[in-house]
Amino acid sequence: MREDERRSRPLAKSFRRRLSSAEAILWSRLKGRQFFGLHVRRQHPIGPYIADFACGQLMLVIELDGDQHGLDENRRHDEARDDFIREQGWRIVRIGNAEVYKNLSGVLDGLSVFLIPPPSATLTPPPQAVEEK
Repeated sequence: MREDERRSRPLAKSFRRRLSSAEAILWSRLKGRQFFGLHVRRQHPIGPYIADFACGQLMLVIELDGDQHGLDENRRHDEARDDFIREQGWRIVRIGNAEVYKNLSGVLDGLSVFLIPPPSATLTPPPQAVEEK
């Protein structure tokens, strides 16, 4: 176990037992490879942080935000957390809890935009066109 996940792993396990109602609703549509056959994890530790949902194949983190995320202190924490997670190579999409309650099919449609994996760091850029003189 990585050192920075020593505390987040047990915490993630306890979070899995008590999902918020919005998380439970979205999880019901993501679990068991229901979302385009992709393996999605809930309450997945990434370093010292815990992502609500994560798909390793797409390097995608899905975060559900309730009203508490609008508070200044929580917003700063979310920004620092997002910065760390992005540094690890993940993309992040944030969805409001209200959107899950009102428009679950729209949320799932919106997530389909992320079905293309991020470009690999091992890919080389195309060669530059050489101008003839």
